[in-house]
Amino acid sequence: MHGFFTFFVQKLPGFALLLGCLLMVGCQGGGHSGKQQEPPNTQEVPADEAEMHPLFDGSSFRGWEGEMTFFRIEDSAIVAGSMQRDIPTNKFLCTEKTYGDFELSMKVKFPTRNNNGGIQIRSKRIPNHHEVVGYQIDVGYDRGKALWASIYDESRRNKFIAEAPADRIAQLLKPEDYNHYRIRAEHNRIQVWFNGELVVDYTEEDPAIEPSGVICVQIHSGPPSEAWYRDIQI
Repeated sequence: MHGFFTFFVQKLPGFALLLGCLLMVGCQGGGHSGKQQEPPNTQEVPADEAEMHPLFDGSSFRGWEGEMTFFRIEDSAIVAGSMQRDIPTNKFLCTEKTYGDFELSMKVKFPTRNNNGGIQIRSKRIPNHHEVVGYQIDVGYDRGKALWASIYDESRRNKFIAEAPADRIAQLLKPEDYNHYRIRAEHNRIQVWFNGELVVDYTEEDPAIEPSGVICVQIHSGPPSEAWYRDIQI
């Protein structure tokens, strides 16, 4: 008995070391090749496009109204503006229906850098005037500066109330191709996804602003230029 006890005491450090190694191997084997898992994505994701309905049928202006001189349909897109002449005033093509809380999806391109357009939401026509009042999610450029996905308060506060991060937009932007917009308006909150990434999350603090209105596509006054809008769904 004494000999066994002496043997056990002498070998105890080795057994402890072996046990520690086995535990370490077991812990490492429980992961994926020893790599730390990515943290969960906590961003709110947009709705499935399968749940959406077309606002524009790709072939007619049914359900829309505006000054048609500066709007046409080409390649299943609404083309706002002209490459042959200046645009004298801001031009808006708007839905006949009004919308409150919604999720809106569309693809937009602005091939030139000399002007801008926009997506109006929760907006209203000004009687006997070419302008509308409401939130504009911008498209294109102003004197070379990219305005994509920023929110401008058209004909109301007349300023940007939420700006998309310029460095991120520069990385996400497809300058001569279609860019995907996803806009969620819920209560007093407006979120904008640009090519799949949430770039603006704005909360309106003025309770007097009505959270509903028409949806419009725009070409800004200025030199010959065109904004293309297609696959418009809500």
